[in-house]
Amino acid sequence: MRLCDLAPAHIRAISPYQPGKPISELAREMGLAEESIVKLASNENPLGVGEKTRAAMYAALADIARYPDGNGFELKDALRRRYGVELNQIVLGNGSNDILEMVAGALLGPEREAVFAQHAFAVYPLATQAAGARGIEVPAKNFGHDLDAMLAAITPATRVVFIANPNNPTGTFVPGHALEAFLARVPEHVLVVLDEAYTEYLAPDQRYDAVAWITRFPNLLVSRTFSKAYGLAGLRVGYGLGSPEVIDLLNRVRQPFNVCSVGLAAAAAALFDDEFLQRSYELNRDGMVQLTEGFRRLGLDWIPSAGNFVTFKVGDGADVNLRLLRQGVIVRPIAAYGMPEWLRVSIGLESENARFLEALPDALT
Repeated sequence: MRLCDLAPAHIRAISPYQPGKPISELAREMGLAEESIVKLASNENPLGVGEKTRAAMYAALADIARYPDGNGFELKDALRRRYGVELNQIVLGNGSNDILEMVAGALLGPEREAVFAQHAFAVYPLATQAAGARGIEVPAKNFGHDLDAMLAAITPATRVVFIANPNNPTGTFVPGHALEAFLARVPEHVLVVLDEAYTEYLAPDQRYDAVAWITRFPNLLVSRTFSKAYGLAGLRVGYGLGSPEVIDLLNRVRQPFNVCSVGLAAAAAALFDDEFLQRSYELNRDGMVQLTEGFRRLGLDWIPSAGNFVTFKVGDGADVNLRLLRQGVIVRPIAAYGMPEWLRVSIGLESENARFLEALPDALT
């Protein structure tokens, strides 16, 4: 018997997460020049990072030979000041994915369950399966979360409910009042993980204050990231806000030094760069109009999105994706989410969006 055959069956059954295709990989595959390729696949901020953040990153390099602050005091203190929470209500992660995996490691296991929606973020079922727990996928409602059905799916064995708002990859949004009503009905033995990776892109009339609910709902964990609107995807910094008891539990399974020193410094600076965040929001708002108007001209259906991406229907998603790749345009196929007829495109710079829309008609024929 081979060594790998001795691994637990639930580990051997995992299909690894497939990230978006890098520019360098497409250049090698298609024989294209890297500078000619447009990547709109991974929901990154096309503006990069703000100048305040860049300066903090360079300053942090002076101590790169030393281990980072394992407690992340500077960033936690910045989050404390920004959101009015205490230090013991904050956990830091290597991206928000790390927070999700901490939750699974702390609360899930054999004979336990996690509830999540159909077409929701792929890490929810992956983290659940890796912990040896049972995942309960609740059918989507209009490509989004059906909170009533998710509530009904909770059993005595359920320990976690994952909710992405806005949802990735569909971009759907649950209003704050609906989430608040849902939290009031969830049993106390179930942790609700509210994954707000794209919350900075919400329109003003969509915004709600989930952090203010933590005191009322000690079984709520708000998960956020610096990878999207703040432009720090390459540094992998995320955080969770919750009750001291939940945060203490997550810190018991958190890897030491899980956020690098440059990431800690960059995130602390980015958190208060409101001007850069506003520019990112406005670019995304305008790009959303540019892309959806293009879909309308082409007669394509799309799912209204509250994130920095749009999911649109093309028929044969794999074929259209390949035709776009041959033209040097990278988008995201989402057949793994049960949506083989759809593709997801991130909102880029105006010129990048235009390049995608120019390539799309040829890819559709």
